[in-house]
Amino acid sequence: MTTPTRVGVLALQGDVREHARVLSGLGAEAVLVRRPSELAEVDGLVLPGGESSVIDKLSRAFGMQQPIRDAIAGGLPVYGTCAGLILLADRITDGIAGQQTFGGLDVTVRRNAFGSQVDSFETDLDVPALGAPPVHAVFIRAPLVEASGPDVETLASLDDGRIVAVRQGNLIGTAFHPEVTGEHRFHELFLRVVESVRR
Repeated sequence: MTTPTRVGVLALQGDVREHARVLSGLGAEAVLVRRPSELAEVDGLVLPGGESSVIDKLSRAFGMQQPIRDAIAGGLPVYGTCAGLILLADRITDGIAGQQTFGGLDVTVRRNAFGSQVDSFETDLDVPALGAPPVHAVFIRAPLVEASGPDVETLASLDDGRIVAVRQGNLIGTAFHPEVTGEHRFHELFLRVVESVRR
C-alpha cells in the first residue's frame, strides 16, 4: 500500500488552513511546517498568501530560511500563492528594507502591484495548462511578475499581458488565491508535480 503524498504548508503566517483543507480534500496528507525537521519529512511545500515581509522575518527567526532555500535548490516542489510567489522570486521590487526571499524562480516580482486592500479585484483567467473553464481568480494586495527568465513558463496573464502565474521546473507561483475560491486545479497541478518527483 502506497503512503499518501505528504505536502507541507509553511505555517508561520497567512492563510495556512485554507491550503491544508484543499490539499486534504485532494487526497494528500497536509502537514503544517514550522521547523526544519518537519520540512525534511514532506514531499512538497506550499507557501501561503499572507504578508511576505512577515513570513520572511519569521522564517529567519525560526531557522527555516536556509533549509527552505536548500530544499528548493535540491528540487523540492514548491507552490507559492500571492506572498508565496514573492518569497519564491529571485528578485523583488518595492520590498521593505532588508526584505529577503527564498528564491528559486527566475522572476522579478513587484509587491502590492495593484495597490492596497481596497484595490483587490476578481477576474477570470484563461490558463491553457489547466484547460477549460477559465480560472476565477481573486487578487488581494497582489504581486505581479514584471520580468521572467528563459526557463520560466507563463501559465496565466491578465488581459493587458501582465503575468500572474508562472512555472519553472518544480516551482509554481500564482499572484492570486485559488485556495479561497474553490478553484483546486492549481493544487491538482502541483500535486502531479510532487508525485512525479516522488516516484
